[in-house]
Amino acid sequence: MNTAIIILAAGASSRMGAPKQLLLVDSKTLIKRICETAMDTPCHPIVTVLGANRNLIRKETDRMPITVIDNPQWENGMSSSIKMGLAGAYMTEKAIEAAIFLTVDMPYVNAELINKMIEKAESDEKIEIVACKYDSQMGIPVLFKRTLFTDLLELTGDEGAKKVVMKNKDKTAFIDFPEGKLDLDTIDEYRNFVSNYNSN
Repeated sequence: MNTAIIILAAGASSRMGAPKQLLLVDSKTLIKRICETAMDTPCHPIVTVLGANRNLIRKETDRMPITVIDNPQWENGMSSSIKMGLAGAYMTEKAIEAAIFLTVDMPYVNAELINKMIEKAESDEKIEIVACKYDSQMGIPVLFKRTLFTDLLELTGDEGAKKVVMKNKDKTAFIDFPEGKLDLDTIDEYRNFVSNYNSN
């Protein structure tokens, strides 16, 4: 299955107080880490959607075999980045059969998880969505087959992909990803993560 990866990295990180895309873990920025994770999978194309602080963040993706898309309407919410990501993926590769959405702030996402999601999607043609499950909720990373791209393109404002998942729960499979409960939204969450990560 020809699967694209779309990394949503356009936000201003207002709760963090600094661009989270540029925070360091293991001497690498979060944006570089997630791009390298995507590159460790068979997925193509890899698209990164930038918005706020795009000029600073773009330097981190130089010389990587990925498509970088600027979203000038990033302030209009998540839906605008989802649409730009799908457009960028389609411009790069017309024959996409599925797309996986990632964010930079989930440090435990790895290539093994992404490959598991693709295997699950390929295991049954009735499955049109593969979402991750953690702490009794579901969310990103999430895979959508091409049949649902139109629904994603119809999202507005700050609506995320979860709306499309909820509408199609009967076509959704889940992957257990307990580490997904950690996302780095505040400076305290980041400091705690780095402190624990470095002590392991």
